[in-house]
Amino acid sequence: MTTTPTLTRRGHKAAHPEERPRSRPSARRPNWAGGLAGWLWLAVVAVPLYWTLITSLKDRTRYYASNPLVPTGDPTLENYRLVVESDFLRYFLNSVVVTAGAVVPAVVFSFMAAYAIVRGWRMRVLRAVNGLFLMGLAIPLQATVIPVYLIIIKLRLYDSLPALILPSIAFAIPLSVLVLANFIRDVPKELFDSMRVDGATEWTTLWRLAAPLTRPAILTVTIFNSLTIWNGFLLPLVLTQSPERRTLPLALWTFQGQYGVNVPAVLAAVVLTTLPVLVLYAFGRRQLLSGLTAGFGR
Repeated sequence: MTTTPTLTRRGHKAAHPEERPRSRPSARRPNWAGGLAGWLWLAVVAVPLYWTLITSLKDRTRYYASNPLVPTGDPTLENYRLVVESDFLRYFLNSVVVTAGAVVPAVVFSFMAAYAIVRGWRMRVLRAVNGLFLMGLAIPLQATVIPVYLIIIKLRLYDSLPALILPSIAFAIPLSVLVLANFIRDVPKELFDSMRVDGATEWTTLWRLAAPLTRPAILTVTIFNSLTIWNGFLLPLVLTQSPERRTLPLALWTFQGQYGVNVPAVLAAVVLTTLPVLVLYAFGRRQLLSGLTAGFGR
């Protein structure tokens, strides 16, 4: 004896008892250990920032006589005025010149090199060049300070801004080439073939096709290299001498005396030095994270 399936109000078959959706599993238990670890890490990061900000608003005499973690009842901007009057604008301009002068050529050269490596991978010369770039990632900056110093002396560039720009370009290229090459490899080959069929040259394909499609990677390496060069301390310390060539991280020494340190003024300078970095990171945070994730996760 056959049975006909029962129809619902809308004409669909009634669900078989075994095919009924199962009840939702019970909610997962909260991860108290992970949450506690997250809050502890937030405290580790937030407390120094909080201490830096409130200390920069304290008077120098009251700083040593009060609790470091208690905000002052009479905040003052005297420390910021002292920092601005101590050639802060000159140091800021030097940092801008060094950062822009190193990041722009490094990103442009890295993009063209990554495109050549990906498109001409069968050539032994380009494979060897790619190997040299990868070797550059394994050489730390500290290991090359003396050779770089001697080269700058031979070029007669010591105590000048180009002495900071040229090494910064060299150390920014390896990672930039790696990230940009990973993105260019993800561009479908058919797009390059269609550009070639249309009669486009490699130069046109580079800037009309590869550049727009790899814009997240270009922004990623630009922001990352800008943050690295802006916060650089070792190269300005070794390759410059006169106060007129100091960058912002090195200029913090201005507030260190022979017998003491003006801690509130130093922290006020730290706040002013960090503001451009925070603004750049705030505008490029999404591009930086998505570019790094996509560049290494594909």
